[in-house]
Amino acid sequence: MSGRSDFVVDQALTVRRIAVVRAHMEAENDHDFDAVIATFARPRYELMATGLVFDGEDEVRDYFARSRSVFPDQRNENVVLRSADDAIIAEFDLLGTHRKTGRSFCSRMVALFIFDGDHIVCERVYFDRTSIENQVRPPSVSSEEAQSGSSG
Repeated sequence: MSGRSDFVVDQALTVRRIAVVRAHMEAENDHDFDAVIATFARPRYELMATGLVFDGEDEVRDYFARSRSVFPDQRNENVVLRSADDAIIAEFDLLGTHRKTGRSFCSRMVALFIFDGDHIVCERVYFDRTSIENQVRPPSVSSEEAQSGSSG
């Protein structure tokens, strides 16, 4: 019978963790970074495509400020959540518009929300950096356009 009660406790913990991740991701969309920080035991982001790690509240807040200054409307949509023993796995679309180019991007991503109890201890994000860069880069001027512009 103890196995059954352990299962119920694990299910309850999973439900709480999913609620924490949903609140975390909604707060990111709302740019309510105080609420995002509150979901962590100690804030930590690991961006696997770049190798960058932001550890501690000051570094994470700086990451938020820098990333949102480039993509002020950055948001996540179409979130699918799955559970693992010590994590919630989020698959989602990250969208945003580059402030300087005005070009938008949409990239499917995966984030592992690693937990200790009810609090996130790390958000580890996997994404295709090149895809995002290609989508927000201004279109290059073709050689024909460059030649016609220089001759006229």
